[in-house]
Amino acid sequence: MSRIGKKEIIIPAGTEVSVSATEVTVVGKGGSLKRALHPAISVKVDGQEVKVAPAEKTRLARALWGTYAAHVRNMIAGVNTPFVKVLQVQGIGYKAEAAGKTLKFALGFSHPVIVEIPEGLTATVEKNVITISGSDKERVGQFAASVRALKKPEPYKGKGIRYEGEVVKQKQGKKAAGAGA
Repeated sequence: MSRIGKKEIIIPAGTEVSVSATEVTVVGKGGSLKRALHPAISVKVDGQEVKVAPAEKTRLARALWGTYAAHVRNMIAGVNTPFVKVLQVQGIGYKAEAAGKTLKFALGFSHPVIVEIPEGLTATVEKNVITISGSDKERVGQFAASVRALKKPEPYKGKGIRYEGEVVKQKQGKKAAGAGA
């Protein structure tokens, strides 16, 4: 039995959930989201509540039960209040700027790195702090991870792109030459 799958999912006012044979659609003030349904899972809208249950008695259906319940819960939350990830660019000469639907980075390479902002997401840059927001939790997290992967924080000086609040364990550099000889 899935603890997450058994929890009731309440639909807030101003949000509409519809289920077809192959997909779940959630519409709210922040936009609309769709997700394909697996045949092993059944989703039903019952008044102001969404019920997710396994459609068959297989191990796969039990595994997907809580996963799809979490997906529906995140879709409902995302169309009401957008999900936000904050990244910090640290290092001398490292900078980021937003230009229309692209982010332009100077990360110590011989060329600027330009990244397209995906459709449905917004990204703002203020003093080397990048704020990524959108209604789809999965897409916000994936885009933030791909931006961070451009220049991960290195362990000696801590230069690079990191999540807000991320702690990078610092390593000690080389000892002075001839100190222990």
